[in-house]
Amino acid sequence: MIKASTYKAPDNLLKDKVILISGGGSGIGREAGLTFSSFGAETILLGKDPSNLEETYSLYEKNNLKKPILQVIDLETAQEEDFKNISNEVLKEFGKLDGLLNNAGILGTKTSIQNYDLEEWRRVSKVNFESALLLTRSLFPVLEIPDNSSVVFTSSGVGKKGRAYWGAYAISKFATEGLVQILSEELEKTSGIRVNAINPGPVETKMRAQAYPAEDPKTLKSPKEVMNAYLFLMGTDSLNITGKSIEAQ
Repeated sequence: MIKASTYKAPDNLLKDKVILISGGGSGIGREAGLTFSSFGAETILLGKDPSNLEETYSLYEKNNLKKPILQVIDLETAQEEDFKNISNEVLKEFGKLDGLLNNAGILGTKTSIQNYDLEEWRRVSKVNFESALLLTRSLFPVLEIPDNSSVVFTSSGVGKKGRAYWGAYAISKFATEGLVQILSEELEKTSGIRVNAINPGPVETKMRAQAYPAEDPKTLKSPKEVMNAYLFLMGTDSLNITGKSIEAQ
């Protein structure tokens, strides 16, 4: 396991880089976009809620950062053609893609496997795993253009050791861990794309509050406090790292 929580990024780490973030309108995705931009990157934010994306956009303006490109998309209903269209737009606008953070996700229901609603299970799987797979695959043509690029999937502790009542969410993260291992091996010798996973750990987000409603949020780290690991995986200091699952805390 690689420890990247204490990584200190140089100010120009992501200069001239183009990074796309799913779930970029709130929580960790929002903070990642702002952080990447503050280190020089152009950012593209995908999100389901237009109001969240607009609110995030205003934060870029407030902090005098390069304005992001916003793309509204519902990962639950999106089809492969929608993701291919995004790839084509990235090529047209930037001519390349240096980084992809697959951050979007939903918790689903915390209940036993026996009682889990099948449609809800499919919804969680579609958003957390299948859409991330399709988005990544569709972006390969633009990710292959730079000499090196980084794809980061969002994992979880329950995707490494199963836990009762975490159902579809945990299974989607187990699948994500496997996908990272497979893709990294397939791409290592054929492209400059490295593929890793990151477990943000306990962070003060809406999903965390949903999962642990009785928890005191003041005991948790903020999204900003776990950004060192995200910078590490997106920057050139991780060029030789692929197929790994990294802890943000």
